[in-house]
Amino acid sequence: MPVTLKDVAAVAGVSIATVSKVLNGKDFDIGKKTIEKVKRIAKEMDYRPNSMARSMKTKVSRTIGLIIPDVRNPFFTDLARGAEDSAHERGYSLLFCNSDNDLDKEMGYIETLVQKQVDGIALAPSINRDQKREEAFKIPLPIVTLDRDVYFPEVKDHIHTENETGAYTAVNYLISLGHERILFLSGQLDIGVSIERLAGYRRALKDNGIDFDETLLKEGEYSFEFGYDYTKENSLDPSITAVFCGNDLIALGVIKGLKEKGIQVPEEVSVVGFDDIFLSNINSPGLTTIRQPSYKLGFVTVQRLIDILEGVEHPEFQLNIPLQLIIRESTAPRKTNSKPSQKISNG
Repeated sequence: MPVTLKDVAAVAGVSIATVSKVLNGKDFDIGKKTIEKVKRIAKEMDYRPNSMARSMKTKVSRTIGLIIPDVRNPFFTDLARGAEDSAHERGYSLLFCNSDNDLDKEMGYIETLVQKQVDGIALAPSINRDQKREEAFKIPLPIVTLDRDVYFPEVKDHIHTENETGAYTAVNYLISLGHERILFLSGQLDIGVSIERLAGYRRALKDNGIDFDETLLKEGEYSFEFGYDYTKENSLDPSITAVFCGNDLIALGVIKGLKEKGIQVPEEVSVVGFDDIFLSNINSPGLTTIRQPSYKLGFVTVQRLIDILEGVEHPEFQLNIPLQLIIRESTAPRKTNSKPSQKISNG
């Protein structure tokens, strides 16, 4: 059984109120000897405050919740680490939940975190959204979202990365290498990040005088399996000399699939990803990608949430975090007289 204030008071021979004042730093009207005695006995008895009881009185638990959509994706793993470090720096604890990209599970975790009396929630939303359900869902505490948009009416603050600019930079770089027929393997196209990355892809083509070809746009999931399966199951049109992928997991799947088909990267096909997860640098060849600072994204989101909790004045807030092109070995200038050794059709 845990030691209580009553237990400490009984051993010290003082009232429970006295013990509470001493251990909560409100001992201005208590003698020095009594203070020292209570602290010594509490330490000897290994007394630990009941944080739940304290939070019920103060309405502050100094705990926040973090919900991410896919713990298996290294991007979100790194994001969670940034969030945890940020919370620790400000003296808060973090409760972590994984929604598996399931809106029902996400909303269930929000309810659970509210019941656990967290002070606020940092939410990296699941992919599939439902405007009607979300607008009717009440969240009675501060919530800050990151990476993807939601319809929860209580959400005022959103931490956002420059997805369109990042995609534009990646595709513009491929075009600068001489690539004109660029296949785009995207995640689900009905979510904000995908829409923005497609917009960047199309803008880069337009600015370089290249017509958008719908047959070069393929929708799937943000997963290694999508990139690998698509590449293995489809033949690549020999006019396609580059593939831009919606994230690094797709790109790594593409590279593996191309290798198994005997197509060399980057000699025959260049591949670019998006995120710069740690696997991108240790893969062979190293993956050219758009670096999205996932650790910083998690860190800044929690800092903003805690600012709200602690009453730091701010207007309705949206922060755009800039991205960076990281050039590695998976891209090279197009060889005008060489074509892929196998056909990879637009499927």
